[in-house]
Amino acid sequence: MNTHVIEIRRAHMADAVAISAIHLAAWKGAYSGIIPHRALNNMLERRGANWWAKAIQRSTQILVADVGGIVAGYATLGPNRARQLQQQGEIYELYVRPEYQGFGLGTRLLGAARRSLGDQGLKGLVIWALEDNDLAISFYQSSGGRDVAEGVECFDGKTLKKVAFVWN
Repeated sequence: MNTHVIEIRRAHMADAVAISAIHLAAWKGAYSGIIPHRALNNMLERRGANWWAKAIQRSTQILVADVGGIVAGYATLGPNRARQLQQQGEIYELYVRPEYQGFGLGTRLLGAARRSLGDQGLKGLVIWALEDNDLAISFYQSSGGRDVAEGVECFDGKTLKKVAFVWN
């Protein structure tokens, strides 16, 4: 029986390649068939390892789930960008490698991100998810998020609804 230590920590420069791979795999899994193919591929091409390295270098708040030395998930977070919502913190992205989903890593990342935002004095949390992303919607609902607002995102002329989940 193998035992792996799971650590949630700030991203290091050496994590950029792994985060890029997670982004690619998770986004293809979550958004293929939802976001138009060309728009999805363009977004994925822009967010390669160099993009992530620059984000880490700029001190973007990125947490990673490290499972026995393998970066298996990440979350990006900071101040809430939606002024119409009272929550002060936001998780911009939270993704786990498909093969690591279902083991509680998303829950651990969510908890660590909430604590980090709280430590910065940011009260409350918002996370947006595309309405057609059933896995994300289910995860945020089961994690105690309340659906409080809707918005839209446009991709290559296709308008998709998004839902805001909040925690106070």
